[in-house]
Amino acid sequence: MDELKALERAVEVAGGQSALARAVKVRQGHVWSWLNRSKRVDAKYAIPVEQATGVSRHRLRPDIFGKAA
Repeated sequence: MDELKALERAVEVAGGQSALARAVKVRQGHVWSWLNRSKRVDAKYAIPVEQATGVSRHRLRPDIFGKAA
């Protein structure tokens, strides 16, 4: 699963962009930007996204946390 697909899955699990944004305490526009501009979650939010959705930080940001085993 690439980073964008992992992020899309996290949004789906959370119940949408707004719900994910609330869960990690950012504005919905941040989530939109992750999806449409950077194509990955901001590194400092990878762990909060993982905690909120169960989508692994290793799948969200393998460049920082390494690939999942």
